[in-house]
Amino acid sequence: MDRRSSKRIVGGLSRRSFLGRASGLAVTAAVGATLFAGGARAQTPVRGGTLKMGLGGGGSTDSLDPALAANPVTFHLMRTLGEPLVDVSPDGALEMRLAEAVESDAEAKVWRFKVRQGVAFHDGSIVTPDDVLATLERHSDEQSQSGALGIMQGIESMRVDGDWVEVTLTTANADLPYLMSDYHLQIQPNGGRDDPASGIGAGAYKIVTQEPGVRYTFEKHEGYWDDSRGHYDGVEFLVINDATARMAALQSGQVHIANLVEPKVAGLLNRAPNLEVKNVSGRGHYVFVMHTDTAPFDNPDLRLALKYAVNRVEMVDKILQGYGTIGNDIPINAAYPLFDDSLPQRSFDLEKAAEHYKASGHDGSPIVLKVADTAFPGAVDAAALFQQSANAAGIPLEIQRVPNDGYWSEVWNVEPFCASYWGGRPVQDQMYSTAYLSTADWNDTRYSNPAFDDLLLQARAELDPAARTATYAQMGAMLHEEGGVIVPMFNDFIEAVSNDVQGWVADGGQDTMNGLAPHKTWLAS
Repeated sequence: MDRRSSKRIVGGLSRRSFLGRASGLAVTAAVGATLFAGGARAQTPVRGGTLKMGLGGGGSTDSLDPALAANPVTFHLMRTLGEPLVDVSPDGALEMRLAEAVESDAEAKVWRFKVRQGVAFHDGSIVTPDDVLATLERHSDEQSQSGALGIMQGIESMRVDGDWVEVTLTTANADLPYLMSDYHLQIQPNGGRDDPASGIGAGAYKIVTQEPGVRYTFEKHEGYWDDSRGHYDGVEFLVINDATARMAALQSGQVHIANLVEPKVAGLLNRAPNLEVKNVSGRGHYVFVMHTDTAPFDNPDLRLALKYAVNRVEMVDKILQGYGTIGNDIPINAAYPLFDDSLPQRSFDLEKAAEHYKASGHDGSPIVLKVADTAFPGAVDAAALFQQSANAAGIPLEIQRVPNDGYWSEVWNVEPFCASYWGGRPVQDQMYSTAYLSTADWNDTRYSNPAFDDLLLQARAELDPAARTATYAQMGAMLHEEGGVIVPMFNDFIEAVSNDVQGWVADGGQDTMNGLAPHKTWLAS
């Protein structure tokens, strides 16, 4: 790459500023290891102790392979064990991690990541550009079954150039660095090719005990490169899928943090001594997903019938109880950059639901929706509300409650109609590429539309923000009308936290501080 066509920019860079620079002659970024360095912390971290977390959303088949991370527990495992090239801060700015600099050519088609020197993996080996390249290559391989496959498919070629890893795209994409923040893309020795589930990463903690679906323990990685993170001597995850048991563990002092707090109990927990409920809005959304290639959901009228049969206002009021907002059958809301709010809100309409159901020609047999508590907080109650309103429109919706264990491996992305959730992604390209691109491994609605795929590629190559916003609006309108996702609500992330935990930072990226509570918090002395 002609280095004269780019320059470095020092300091945290918001996505708005980043995209603005992409519309100029060149795009570069070199951001400090942590964006919190610009302002003093209100408190001085205390080192030592063991953080214990009660986590819902895990199963006995969970793996330490980053490619296969698909539920809340495996998300937290990846964030605790691993380090990506870059991350996204709570305010949406790009943050350097294993890459210490990022730059691109003038067209945002060739990107270069300078690999930080001297960073040690948990096994003592040093992170190299070859490890980074191998990691990206493995997640680009369809055989890896990686949840990041959708975003990696836009890459034409990759190579190592000294301390740099160079990525050439098939089409320009000003969002490419944000895509590299995907939590599956934790850098592993030799890319994880030798043993993808070894648990060896470059994060602040390394695995000690692994009992999938039950318990994980970690010890501090003494060779960790970032002194501003990783204050605990150890971390323990207890997998507690039952919401009542998880809250009881917190109240009894068995754990310091519990995730996936049900809104209906959040108010009660807030009144408990020595606890505080933390909530933050963002891009997370609760969904019902239909496989558009499987009968009866391959019928567009049936899909529309089910969409009109959802009473979103009632569901938000009764399930979220103020901890979220209504959805509109697309995975994007105002928390995303370049969001266009002109798409009309789909309303609850029993008459239209009945009309589309009749037009579908469905034979009247039960339409089975599979659901479990682990799908999202309040999922079973939400499904019951959906059943009542659908039945009122003459749609024979039947709820089948299934076990929590195995839900993310045997039901989600397997069964044709189920409840699920998405934590969202920093930018629209990543959300659409991960879950709606026809070739994405995590396309959990089996949505396949060449025109949609073409628009996604067009949006990537468009460096003008206004034009890109318009293209994303077209894509949203297509999903809204013909897609297989029902998005009744965008949820707040709600955690309950012991007052002993200090340093909490609101982060709408994912739950428990975007999975970084073990890295950024500490226990009061």
